[in-house]
Amino acid sequence: MTAFTVALVLVIAAAGLLRWRRPAWYWLAFGVTLAALRVLIRYRSVMGACGLTVPPARWRLALARTTNRPIPEPRPPRIRRLRPTRTGLVLRLKLRPGQDVFDIAAASDRLRHSFSMFGVTSREVRSGVVEVRMTGYDVLKRVQMPAETETRAMRVPVALREDGSVHYRDYRAIPHALTLGATESGKSVYQRNLVAGLAPLDVALVGIDCKQGVELFPLARRFSALADSPDTAAELLDALVARMADVYRLIRTQQRITVDVPDAEIAADIWDLPDELRPTPVVVLVDEVAELALYATKEEEKRRDRIITALVRLAQLGRAAGIYLEICGQRFGSELGKGITMLRAQLTGRTAHRLNDETSANMAFGDIAPDAVLAAIQIPAELRGLAIAGDASGGWHRIRAPHTSLRQAVNLCNRYAHRTPDLPELAHFRPTTGTATELVPSAKAAPATA
Repeated sequence: MTAFTVALVLVIAAAGLLRWRRPAWYWLAFGVTLAALRVLIRYRSVMGACGLTVPPARWRLALARTTNRPIPEPRPPRIRRLRPTRTGLVLRLKLRPGQDVFDIAAASDRLRHSFSMFGVTSREVRSGVVEVRMTGYDVLKRVQMPAETETRAMRVPVALREDGSVHYRDYRAIPHALTLGATESGKSVYQRNLVAGLAPLDVALVGIDCKQGVELFPLARRFSALADSPDTAAELLDALVARMADVYRLIRTQQRITVDVPDAEIAADIWDLPDELRPTPVVVLVDEVAELALYATKEEEKRRDRIITALVRLAQLGRAAGIYLEICGQRFGSELGKGITMLRAQLTGRTAHRLNDETSANMAFGDIAPDAVLAAIQIPAELRGLAIAGDASGGWHRIRAPHTSLRQAVNLCNRYAHRTPDLPELAHFRPTTGTATELVPSAKAAPATA
């Protein structure tokens, strides 16, 4: 009995230590089993207390009265599947007649308290079926990306969502995006993760960094073109517009619209072309958009209008030509001049880190998800890297990118430098780099995201 007591005390102490220092290990070792039992045992009573039950059918009531049996209890949604994950539980529910997915979403906070989980989110899988994702601990406090993620053309994992799922940047689904964040908000780390995810792919990276290239030029070996001043940026964007026109002419010659050609083989963008004819897709990263929109003289105003016009053209027409925009900045507002709101309207994806003013949050989410504005301005300064990500569908999530140091990003770009394509129309803007540098071991990353 003494040995059993000692062993039990050691197990409890180990569980407490893991829960404090390594919540992910605690969840996999102890938490997932306890949470699953807690959900199954409390399920009916919790659903009743949260108002997520429906009265029994009339024929059941009539049968109970006829046979003199107890009145049937109200029925909660039926559990179709309970699946444990590395961060929580996934509960798939079949709704009863009369119930709605919004009922589950409205009760998410009460379900979180009742099941003693860290977070609860829900989404509709199909009509009448709802997936409830419950997280057992704060997955954004110490971001750990899964060892395996889904890989697909032009789709890269960049961050972790608050429900434990991976946040992907899918250029085929969301061609252009806007990323905002104040100084020391984690925007640069998010950008590094994006470049690190794109580096192994067959894609051309084009950068515009008007801070004399301090952010993007260390990664120059993986970039096909770089600009470090507004003057160079204007010329580079004009070259991209010319490339877009050439790609459209290629698509036009390959459309082959005849009665013998199936509908699926009619080319309308570069992804409909044969592999041997498909131009290399281009991702354009603009590090600080405000530097391109500000001016002090008449000549600078003309340059500014030229730059914004080119960006708007690329945003409106570039998707089919395989040109995708990543617009980043600390501030984004209508005071940047004409054409800015038109540019914003074409940027489907929106990501906002900590912002210094509510106006920028409104520019990011006011037109697609007004309820995300409040979440964006409430991000605390000490949680660097925490961001709100949304799109034109109105949905939004809290995300956090894993910490990637500049050295780690440089090593990755050097490793995949051989994948950097040579684009003839952008050859003038190809960054000059020396011989391949040896990969330097990265310093051990801090546990918290920066």
